[in-house]
Formats: sequence, C-alpha cells, structure tokens
Amino acid sequence: MNDRLDPSLALPDLAAIRAAHERIRPHVHRTAVITCAALDAEVGARLWFKCENFQRIGAFKARGASNAVFSLDDDVARRGVVTHSSGNHGAAIAYAARRRGIPAWVVMPEGSARVKQENVRRFGATIRHSGMDAASRAAACAEVERDTGATMIHPFDNASVIAGQGTAAVELCESVPDLDAIVAPVGGGGLLSGTSIAAKGLRRDLLVWGAEPANAGDAAQSFRTGKVEPLPAGVTLTIADGLRTPLAPRTLGAIRAHVDALETCGEDAIVRAMRMTWERAKIVVEASAAVPLACLLEGRYPAAGKRIGVILSGGNVDLERLPWQ
Repeated sequence: MNDRLDPSLALPDLAAIRAAHERIRPHVHRTAVITCAALDAEVGARLWFKCENFQRIGAFKARGASNAVFSLDDDVARRGVVTHSSGNHGAAIAYAARRRGIPAWVVMPEGSARVKQENVRRFGATIRHSGMDAASRAAACAEVERDTGATMIHPFDNASVIAGQGTAAVELCESVPDLDAIVAPVGGGGLLSGTSIAAKGLRRDLLVWGAEPANAGDAAQSFRTGKVEPLPAGVTLTIADGLRTPLAPRTLGAIRAHVDALETCGEDAIVRAMRMTWERAKIVVEASAAVPLACLLEGRYPAAGKRIGVILSGGNVDLERLPWQ
C-alpha cells in the first residue's frame, strides 16, 4: 500500500493489486475479453471488452468486495460486515461474506432496482432500507455497526476495495498487452482508481480514460477543479444508476494522479451504446457499463485508430424496465 501521512487517503500500489489478485483468485472469475467488429467500425478503433458482466454477482464489484472481506482478521470477520449500496456492491459483499461464512448487512435506498435487491437477498445478506441521501445511508450503517459490531466496508472509499477492482485491468493487460488506452466508468471512483493505478503501474504510457453520464457529471467536474464536487441536481435523471455517486477524497486523489482524461456522455448515447452492445456483441450489459462505449461513440476521446480496452462493469438489468421500451 502507498501509505500517505493521512491514512484516510491511503491507496494501493501495483504490488497490493497483484496481492489482491492472488487472494481473490478462488472467489472470482477471470472474465472473458471479447471483440466486436461492428462496434469497432462505429468507433473507428479496435476495441477489447473486459466482460465483468460475466463476473460473480454479475459485476466487477465481486473483486473489491472479496479482497476486502478476505483481508479481515478472523476475530474481526466473525462479527460480520456492513455496507451501503444501490445494488452491485451490496450483492458482492453478500457473496463474499457467504464465501467466508460470516454475516452481512446491506443498506439500500428504497428505490433500488428489484433485480439488485434480489441479488443481495439471494446471497443471504440482511437488507436495511434508507433514503437516497448520503446522511441517511451513513446513519443506517452506523446503527448496524453499533448493534452488531460489524465492520463497515465502503463501496469505493477503501484501499482494499480499490486494490480488488484493479485486478480487472491487470487481467485485461495480460490478455491484450499492446493496448493504447483503457476506458472505465466512474461513479464513486473505486473501479477507475484501481484501473488507473494498475495500468500506470504496468505501463506509464498506457492511457487511462474515465467515462461518466453528463447528468451525474460530478467526477468530471472534480477532475477539473481538484476538489470533490457535489452531484448535480439532475443526477436522478441518469439511467446509469450505478454511477449516481460522488467521489471521495481518496478516489479523487488516485484519479487526478493517474487518469489522462475524464469525459461525459448524454443519456441518449448511453441507451444507444447499451442497445448496440446487446444487439451487436450479443451480450447483456447494464446502463452503467455502457457509459464508456457511449463516450467513445460521441467522440469524447482521441480514439481513432487506437487499440482500446473497455471495462464492461456489469450486467444486472431489470428486464421489466429496459430504457428502449
């Protein structure tokens, strides 16, 4: 770990990400990397898609959650873990806790997608509902901690979680060692932080791009100003529900240090990218996972002629609420 003077800002380094990769190996899939000539033609670049939609619990979050849960000492772990999540991280914590044989509690907003709530319950965690605001989520988590002694595992503001998320980029670079760039979505910044630390640790010249909905463009604004900016007023209007989260100082620090560009895209582009991935690549991705391709389709990066890795972050979709219906 890169232990700074302020431990609340500690970040993993490449060695910590490699250690996480070994730790979680029995608990996660090494997901496929696929190509699609039809999508290449739309973007004008060669694209390699890292399919974390095929991951355990249907999202990359299984990596960070497994690393965090299996990093705990036995005495701490037996009291259980608690987190807050709109869905994928909650399911990942529930999954990892079940693998370790410990209890888990997940605080979820009342309006979380049904498929994501079902994922959490399926892995045996107890759901506590909260409001959409950060204060409500934090209060509910604190209550569980007081009542049970459970350890809080933040969805992204946690060095072990970030290290686990970075393992997807390590695998992508092992599969396609001559990439020019990697693009990943950003909400709270755990995936983009881990991706950027891993990518730059492996090759300093490898470009790292972040992708975000314009309707939840706080990370792009924070990237420009150097301070954590609040979510914009229209954040609830984005269909990319997994990205409706502000950065933390820890993830902003990683992103500012290692990411080359952070761009946004419109809602129509997200729907188009999601549908094109279903129809042309023949795989199911959720809206948040379609955001990097949406930014590429809108020409937000200098992508022409480049070899680009795209992290497809998840595939947990409510089939009764498809955005093109």
